[in-house]
Amino acid sequence: MPEPILFYDIPGNNAQQKAWSPNTWKTRYCLNIKGLPYKTIWVEYPDIEAVSRKIGAAPTDKNPDGSPYYTLPAIYDPNTKTTVSDSAVIARYLDRTYPDTPRLIPYETDALHAAFNHAFRGIILADLAKIMIPATAQSLLPRSQAYFRATREAFFGAKLEDIAPPGPKRDEYWDGVKKALHTLTQWLEADGTPDRLFFLGDKIGFADATVAGFLVWIRVILGADSKEWTDVKTVDGGRWDRFMEAFGKYEAVDAGEDVLL
Repeated sequence: MPEPILFYDIPGNNAQQKAWSPNTWKTRYCLNIKGLPYKTIWVEYPDIEAVSRKIGAAPTDKNPDGSPYYTLPAIYDPNTKTTVSDSAVIARYLDRTYPDTPRLIPYETDALHAAFNHAFRGIILADLAKIMIPATAQSLLPRSQAYFRATREAFFGAKLEDIAPPGPKRDEYWDGVKKALHTLTQWLEADGTPDRLFFLGDKIGFADATVAGFLVWIRVILGADSKEWTDVKTVDGGRWDRFMEAFGKYEAVDAGEDVLL
């Protein structure tokens, strides 16, 4: 049995459901699907850069001024003494390093997975982010909430409360999210097979974990009793309810521990 992988995630303020981030959920799903032992290290937003530098995690993008931009998830694998950042890169690393576990990105689908990630974000993120970002801010611990609000308000050029207030504007954004889910359904049914649930056919792959990561974001932040989650469960004849039920056994969240700087 390998030593536990250290998995760096961002905590929410709900003690019963600390894991909320769509991007880190992608990696959590991957680790759970593969059955690899791991321990969560909880990192608040203001500490992500310092922690990333400390563990040797590469930046995943650049800031507008050209400086490195660090994000989570990241993992440190003590079995290979390797640090990896970015959920897609982590999935490929886990496939390569632990070949006897379920493969998330089969070799022949690698380029298609990269294209899927780009296409999926393109059809859903603009509308979904406007609804989810303000609600997410309220679900963070105080230090993270202040950082998150300042950086996201700078990005949107508006107060969070003004991005998608209740009413026609918010309804329009949510209609865009439901349209995106319907587009995913059309992709899955492109060959005329109406009961195809996963992008790899009868098994879960990284593309599915990507979609599940964003759907669990809705459920955790807006609530399982929210109108939005009810819509997710009922759109396209309940397809996405069945989809998320299949992921239920991969949603274990360990207690973990807070990062030490």
